[in-house]
Amino acid sequence: MNSIIKTTLIFLSVWFVACSKEQQETAKEPTTESVFAKGKKITNNNFTGTAWLQMLVNNDSIYNTSIGNVTFEAGARTRWHKHPGGQILLITDGTGYYQEKGKPAQLIRKGDVVKIPPDTEHWHGAAPNSGLTHIAISTNLQKGNVVWLQPVSDEEYSDKPIN
Repeated sequence: MNSIIKTTLIFLSVWFVACSKEQQETAKEPTTESVFAKGKKITNNNFTGTAWLQMLVNNDSIYNTSIGNVTFEAGARTRWHKHPGGQILLITDGTGYYQEKGKPAQLIRKGDVVKIPPDTEHWHGAAPNSGLTHIAISTNLQKGNVVWLQPVSDEEYSDKPIN
């Protein structure tokens, strides 16, 4: 009878450890599903490479903001541009770059928040080996819409960003 209890306890211990390890491994797996739709492919010349846009909130006189989910293919990026009322980027997936005119590029990753002051010339996009998705919030639109400038050169894009 003592050997039956010992065998049962050993079996239950092994089973418990195996189940616990499986739950820990499953919990570590990242989710790859996007909360918002990818949207439509952007077909204007304000982007280099392939990007998609799903508008979430269109500007109106009450909120004076627009919010879009932007997805960049690896290597895709915006032109240099500025927002008279400022912009906020919420990075939801991938890795990319953000750069203000006259400053080194910054590496941006999932979970980062980038606050861009009004009228600051900048660009943003995906790293060469990773896609990037962000929520772009254009604020204070009563001050004006985005002003698109020159394309980001390959030299500007390939400068190594700082962390």
